[in-house]
Amino acid sequence: MSKITGFLEQPRVKDQYAPVDARLKHYHEFLLPLAAGPARLQATRCMDCGIPFCTSGCPVNNIIPDFNNLVYQDDWRSAIDTLHSTNNFPEFTGRICPAPCEAACTLNISDDAVGIKSIELAIIERAWQEGWVQPQPPAVRTGKAVAVIGSGPAGLAAAQQLARAGHAVTVFEKNDRVGGLLRYGIPDFKLDKHHIDRRTAQMEAEGVTFRTGVLVGAWPDGSRVTNLSKQTVSPEALRADFDAVLLAGGAEQPRDLPVPGRELDGVHFAMEFLPQQNRVTAGDKLKKQLRAEGKHVIVIGGGDTGSDCVGTSNRHGAASVTQFEVMPQPPEHENKPLVWPYWPLKLRTSTSHEEGAVREFAIATKEFIGKGGKVTGVKTVRLEMRDGQLQEIEGSETVYRADLVLLAMGFVSPVGSVMEAFGVDRDARGNAHAGTDEAGGYVTNVPGVYAAGDMRRGQSLVVWAIREGRQAARAIDEALMGSSVLPR
Repeated sequence: MSKITGFLEQPRVKDQYAPVDARLKHYHEFLLPLAAGPARLQATRCMDCGIPFCTSGCPVNNIIPDFNNLVYQDDWRSAIDTLHSTNNFPEFTGRICPAPCEAACTLNISDDAVGIKSIELAIIERAWQEGWVQPQPPAVRTGKAVAVIGSGPAGLAAAQQLARAGHAVTVFEKNDRVGGLLRYGIPDFKLDKHHIDRRTAQMEAEGVTFRTGVLVGAWPDGSRVTNLSKQTVSPEALRADFDAVLLAGGAEQPRDLPVPGRELDGVHFAMEFLPQQNRVTAGDKLKKQLRAEGKHVIVIGGGDTGSDCVGTSNRHGAASVTQFEVMPQPPEHENKPLVWPYWPLKLRTSTSHEEGAVREFAIATKEFIGKGGKVTGVKTVRLEMRDGQLQEIEGSETVYRADLVLLAMGFVSPVGSVMEAFGVDRDARGNAHAGTDEAGGYVTNVPGVYAAGDMRRGQSLVVWAIREGRQAARAIDEALMGSSVLPR
């Protein structure tokens, strides 16, 4: 296993980023992937720990000790083969995954975890540079056809696996470009879209057909979710033309904040704001773009989407950016003996926060204040934990100046119209009801219709979407062919 004493000799190699003043001038990636030398040094820190908790902490069960050792041995070609055996798109996860594998690293008990995510990214970047990422078309076609609805990470992973198993796969995407929330939910400065484009090209060479701008079913009236479709197709037509259908759309239905003043101009969902900038960055000409320059911006929600709003607002040239989080500020460092190997609760500062933002914790919005129909402020109250519940602190009301308010409080469910169109049962959270058992997994109450990713489990991580797409592909392949050689 790598270098036996490496973890005693080498400190963690931290990710490197372009300077803040330079990166705020553009919307491109500013992460600097590890070069071969530093990556090998980082790999030497992987311990011969006996039980690789990192692998169980990773939703796709990456074989982390193995590819660490291969990097240390300078066998990068075998490293990418090992990585690709469990993860179709390590260039996505190597950039935007929060790395639960590192939280589960044995070294993390008493030291800094191995930089697994950095090594993963170094491997896939080397693979692209060397030309090792090539199409893998099937040797034999099965004659079976599968429709995948949604081109996010779950849909892409499932489509690639099914195509390599020999099925004719068509991916339907309601927007004008492939990628789902990877394309229009994540800013380019975190994930440059050419990474999606080159995977799309690989998949097309493997036999996958992409149909963009196609909506399945009817679109709900009044929805603010991005929908750039120009044509529709009925569920009946898909079920007639395909042997199986996989619902793999993202959790795009945002959580609203129904307080007085919600109707004011200037109060928007984050997913009205972020996709527009991604489209402009891609070269689209919008008639009107929601922008933050010169404005006092309030971002309500302390998660990744809120952080993305902070970074985008700063690049627009906002006068100020303040981010609200309803929960109390977590500790700077987790209690490792208490939480390891699970995902810890601790203060997380993103690169967008480092670029400039005031973060307010334990604060609730009571009202949006406006003048002439436009928002001018946010009335808030401070909270404290009493008897296990958050309670308002009397006399703590404050009004924050605001010209633009972005609601980034998470997503409650996928848009329900696709599931309704197919007659798929939903659970209490509005997700497609489907289990994950090995026998009959990911199938809904409608025969031949499957669900995976956010569509099945709700808002989650890209790495979970990839896992579910891969597993759903195996379930579909097994149902169509009687058995499957695809990995589960």
